[in-house]
Amino acid sequence: MEGSNLDEDSYWTDHIDYDWNLNRIRRVLGKLPGLKLQPREKQSRFKISYYYDPELADSADEITKRLHQHELNANVIVSFGQYLDIIPTRASKGQALRYTALQLGIPLENILAAGGFGADEDMIRGNTQAVVVANRHEEELSELVDIERIYFSNKPHAAGLLDAIGHYGFLDSFSSGR
Repeated sequence: MEGSNLDEDSYWTDHIDYDWNLNRIRRVLGKLPGLKLQPREKQSRFKISYYYDPELADSADEITKRLHQHELNANVIVSFGQYLDIIPTRASKGQALRYTALQLGIPLENILAAGGFGADEDMIRGNTQAVVVANRHEEELSELVDIERIYFSNKPHAAGLLDAIGHYGFLDSFSSGR
């Protein structure tokens, strides 16, 4: 979406639609144990959402392998240990952030990306400044702890974002009158 009317960005839509086959993916994953399709309102043209039971279902890596065996490409994302989303290979929070920054002419290093669970990983992994806010699912991002651009706040939600703004001195240029 773009502009004040939130018109669809046809370039982005065409970009993420490339090689996306929602119906075939649904057929391939439809009968797998531990996956139950979420209600219609949780689905979209570019997202298939399942309830995910990790005790019964294959891992995200195994599901990705299964899709590849059927010559299907998609991002497989497990969130909160109980939800599984399948989105186009070219669609992700990180790719959307980078695309929007490019369209608006905003350097990535001038963006603060915030996340708190696994689905945020590619967004905070890029060239932005980033924060992982404290919450009960932050361990999904624990392997990123040694990346210099990613700050792990011990505060949850908006307080973690404010903590990161202070950590990075994000508003310093405004307060000094530059």
